[in-house]
Amino acid sequence: MSTVKSMTGFGRYECVDAQKKIVIDLRSVNHRYCDINVKLPRMYLYLEDKIKEYVGKRVRRGKIDVSLYFESYVSQNKAITLDTELLKNYYEVLTQIRETMGIRHEIGLSDLTRFSDIFIARQEEEDQEAVWQMVLSCLEKAVDDFEAMREREGSRMVEDLRLRARNVLSDLAKVEELAAKMADNYAARLRERMKELLEDVPVDEPRFLTEVALMADRVCVSEETVRLRSHFNELENILAEGESIGRKLDFLVQEMNREVNTIGSKANDLQISKLVVNMKAEIEKLREQIQNIE
Repeated sequence: MSTVKSMTGFGRYECVDAQKKIVIDLRSVNHRYCDINVKLPRMYLYLEDKIKEYVGKRVRRGKIDVSLYFESYVSQNKAITLDTELLKNYYEVLTQIRETMGIRHEIGLSDLTRFSDIFIARQEEEDQEAVWQMVLSCLEKAVDDFEAMREREGSRMVEDLRLRARNVLSDLAKVEELAAKMADNYAARLRERMKELLEDVPVDEPRFLTEVALMADRVCVSEETVRLRSHFNELENILAEGESIGRKLDFLVQEMNREVNTIGSKANDLQISKLVVNMKAEIEKLREQIQNIE
């Protein structure tokens, strides 16, 4: 079963062999897409694309920073060679200076070895494939640790989302109860008002009933409440999917807001208006929490 994951997380792992230690850190924050940045020592930059490809297969959304630290336990093998062409050029220039200035001093080894750039130090290349296999082994464990934290955070988010959903549905049940009585309450108030105004004049009952029916139709919120309940059922269905659901939930919350706003604008009732304010506050908390879900 897929698991809901937070877009924020941290993971770390280190690998050690006889020659080196590798430490890998992963950190992530919210992001609309998947943005992976890799920090590497210059000599290991050839690993960047491979690391991005691996992390990208396991993480769908978020801004992820991957840092790799290398510590060598052995001295680096270096070979020193001589740039003979540059050495000859230095000798020719020194000879020209001696002749031009009439200097009797013979050009010796100490004169030429002062020019450090005639020596070329080359470091023996590491086996890149062997390095990558060690990095990959460490990276897998670091991402496992990273994903475990994101799943724990995601689990707590789901609990909070369900709490908010229960709060909204509780208020929605009260709205439905009040809405069912609105037509009768309006009819009673209207009849009382007409009696006050008309006194002993008989009420035109058909016209009265028509007015009540029109009012009942204007304030009826049954379609909105049914759709809102449906949206919360869909919330549970999406949470059951688990993986990469953030965008779906974000769209669903927009639809929830639309229905609640319509209920507030149609229902001409103070108690319902207060409940609508409560529901909007809870749905806003839902929206904020969903911004953190992958």
